[in-house]
Amino acid sequence: MSKLPVISASKLIKILSKLGYYTDHQTGSHIILRNNKPPFRRLTIPNHKEIAKGTLNAIIEDAGLTRDEFLSLL
Repeated sequence: MSKLPVISASKLIKILSKLGYYTDHQTGSHIILRNNKPPFRRLTIPNHKEIAKGTLNAIIEDAGLTRDEFLSLL
């Protein structure tokens, strides 16, 4: 299992947009992404320069991806 890189919120949003996610709205420092395709997931991304490893792992899991699938999208 390879390590996750340190990435920013904007880079993460670009990666998730490849999967069909789009920015729905922003509340404070959290950006809400939605997906029009089933299973119609909703993701909350903190708008930080560096996303914490645990937070990134949770977002990857919520998006329905494995770590290797996510790394292949980089």
